[in-house]
Amino acid sequence: MTRPPRQFRQIAEREKGLRRSLSASQMTMIAIGGAVGTGLFLGSGFAIGFAGPSVLVSYAIGALIALLLMGCLAEMTVAHPTSGSFGAYAEHYIGPLAGFLVRYAYWACIVLAVGAEVTATALYMKYWFPAVPGWFWIVSFSGALVLVNALSVNIFGAVEYGFSVIKIAAIVGFILLGAYVVFGAPTLVGSGARQAGFHHYTAHGGFFPNGIGGTWVAVIVSIFSYLSIEMIAVAAGEAQDPERAVTRAFRSTMLRLVLFYLLTLALMLAIVPWTAAGHDQSPFVRVMEAIRVPGAAGVINFVVLIAALSAMNSQLYITTRMMFSLARAGYAPRQLGQLSARGVPLPALLLSTGGIGIATLVSIVYPDASFTIMMAVSMFGALFTWMMIFVTHYFFRRAWRARGGAPLRFRMWGFPVLTLLGAGLMLAIMLTTAFTQAFRMTLVFGVPFLAVLTVAYFGWYRARAAHAQAQGRGGEVA
Repeated sequence: MTRPPRQFRQIAEREKGLRRSLSASQMTMIAIGGAVGTGLFLGSGFAIGFAGPSVLVSYAIGALIALLLMGCLAEMTVAHPTSGSFGAYAEHYIGPLAGFLVRYAYWACIVLAVGAEVTATALYMKYWFPAVPGWFWIVSFSGALVLVNALSVNIFGAVEYGFSVIKIAAIVGFILLGAYVVFGAPTLVGSGARQAGFHHYTAHGGFFPNGIGGTWVAVIVSIFSYLSIEMIAVAAGEAQDPERAVTRAFRSTMLRLVLFYLLTLALMLAIVPWTAAGHDQSPFVRVMEAIRVPGAAGVINFVVLIAALSAMNSQLYITTRMMFSLARAGYAPRQLGQLSARGVPLPALLLSTGGIGIATLVSIVYPDASFTIMMAVSMFGALFTWMMIFVTHYFFRRAWRARGGAPLRFRMWGFPVLTLLGAGLMLAIMLTTAFTQAFRMTLVFGVPFLAVLTVAYFGWYRARAAHAQAQGRGGEVA
């Protein structure tokens, strides 16, 4: 693949029309809102099942990869703020095929991740309404969030900010309460559990009960948990001050995410045995039930419900913008690049709700395994996209140096070693899914999907995109 001759500003030009209304604080909350969701509140139960107490190592490895990814992405985003983001960067610095594959793989991933999030809401609602079928909650919550995204980016930003504030307050409260239980009043734990304390780390098969292999497999779940931190780069296309917003969001988001994930997991594992963590209920709810704080389990269940809705809201936003970028590039029907009078890509939004329909069907056919299935299938696009962000950054920095570009206002440290390390770790994680029963569907779905995309690109979309860009198509307001 060779670098296309046109300048990057031509790519940014075709994606104009979105309104730059998001503030730096909203951008930070959007990034946190996307990443602190079902992956932490429900997915952590799966990760604990794989790794036991060594899940702390798994999430630390995941945090390292996420930190490297955000550094690479922040550097490229400050240089080129656009809604096409890493898809547009791959197109410009690697080649059109790379941009095509990254955009579509990521779009499909997030569409399916939306399905995973909304499937989780049905699990949470069973806590209060066990007799109500899950599809009812899927349809109800989906309708409300699609409406929020359809109105305007301002309303989306305000709703996501509110969701994120609730989640952050709840996590901080959980950390304080958990610290009190572990260090101040360990005898509060009852109902068959031993006293709270760090003896739980080694009391049930040791710190590595399933070996190093189990710890490594849990890294896959940690990546799913951190998924959506990259949306800050997509949202930069609608930020008031992209450089300030991205730089601030990068620093504050990574600090908060690492603290939230590692501290909450460390305290959770000290309060209840890791063998008590399950995937039919949030481990946070189990902790609250164990320490017998009146009403606390219900409050936490409400918070994890908000977390899933928040992540779903953010993911609807990002997948809509990615399809908008594809349409403006000529890689999807140009109607999907149209904007409403409020500056919202409504056709792209409606198409991007497809994961909700899939989730509804899966929840009816496989009610007990729906979340696991949706997570495994959506995983490929996430792993492929993260790997390609590292690869794109490598090409970006080399190209920037070769043409003697101005000093970058934000620089990723340790280039090229850390960039290549991130790409290598993502490739290793992707290959690991082939040998893990729970994630075998990841490559079974992903490899044929990538092959179909490649054939589609060479057979149809390459010529169509060249024609669309030559004619200057896109940009109509519906």
